[in-house]
Amino acid sequence: MIDEIKSLSNLLFDDIVAIRRHLHMYPELSFKEEKTSRYIKSILKKWNIDFTEGYVNTGILVVLEGCSPKSKCVALRADFDALPIIEENEISYCSKNIGVMHACGHDAHTASMLGALKILDDTKESWNGTIKFIFQPAEERLPGGAKQMIAEGVLENPSVDNIIAQHVLPELEVGKVGFRPGIYMASTDEIYIEITGIGGHAALPQNYNNPIISSSTLIIQLNNLFLKKEHLNSIFAIGFIEGNGSTNVIPNKVNLMGTFRALDEDFRIKSHRKIQAIVDRVAKDHNVQIDLEIRSGYPALFNDIQFTEKNILNAGKYLGENNVVKLPIRMTAEDFSYFANASPSCFYRLGTGNQAKGITHGLHTSKFNIDEEALRVGMGLIAFLAIS
Repeated sequence: MIDEIKSLSNLLFDDIVAIRRHLHMYPELSFKEEKTSRYIKSILKKWNIDFTEGYVNTGILVVLEGCSPKSKCVALRADFDALPIIEENEISYCSKNIGVMHACGHDAHTASMLGALKILDDTKESWNGTIKFIFQPAEERLPGGAKQMIAEGVLENPSVDNIIAQHVLPELEVGKVGFRPGIYMASTDEIYIEITGIGGHAALPQNYNNPIISSSTLIIQLNNLFLKKEHLNSIFAIGFIEGNGSTNVIPNKVNLMGTFRALDEDFRIKSHRKIQAIVDRVAKDHNVQIDLEIRSGYPALFNDIQFTEKNILNAGKYLGENNVVKLPIRMTAEDFSYFANASPSCFYRLGTGNQAKGITHGLHTSKFNIDEEALRVGMGLIAFLAIS
């Protein structure tokens, strides 16, 4: 099937590029992807492909049956929400929704999976089993569309044996893909802290209890906790401080926001308790009130070892072994981890960079873009992996 899939990928390439560019021009934020969803459905209707809609309002599911449809069920997932970023690329298909941008490549994910769907629909007499195509909203914002789609039954009727997703990677040159069996990406928790002291005139220290001092102590102690050797596979960072005082005004409150990431769920839970213990100790030592909220986000992403190694072999057959690389662990997070916890899964990276063309900007930046040749690779490879 390799030659046939590559041939169909070449025939579809211009159409898939056009789809990706349309999606890129009209990005929508998480949980607000109504027009994006309608556009995807219009493509499916044009191709006479049935679908089920309404998952998390805008999510879409396609179930495609090949020969012996009950023999196995594999799912493919693509996300389609965008980010609150002002695009700075000078391209004909630059975002028309000012302040919103496909800066994480979800337009490419969706276009590639649509291409794979068309390929597999055209060849369904040549492969066995059932393939589910999950078009998912809201990957970028808690609680994440994946968790909700699973709760709404997207992996049932028929139940999914394995699930695959690909994600763009600008650090990897176009034509290459990357895999990592086992633990690959971190969990992500949001940290919100409010320190309440007593404000007042800065020249009268006997009348106030400065919450800025307390917050400084707290930040240093929390930061030092996660610098310990046994905590190296984790990240704790405060990225926001707000204390609305002035040169001679001590505020009543200081607000902090940050992130905590880990690669091990037991360590994650224990760390939540350690964070709370430090908060309690600083509050007591400084005689202030400290309110801590830890919003638990996505779990760590674990690629099923056996299934991922199988996909590595098949990717080598499709692209050549020299174009398949092993990835390092990333401390970024992905709500695909919910799918990975529900079914043996493989989340891999699609190379989209091209230094010669100057396509080097990172994910979540205002000048992120892809070498669109990656779409040819992406739709063909994920189609081949699904039937292999």
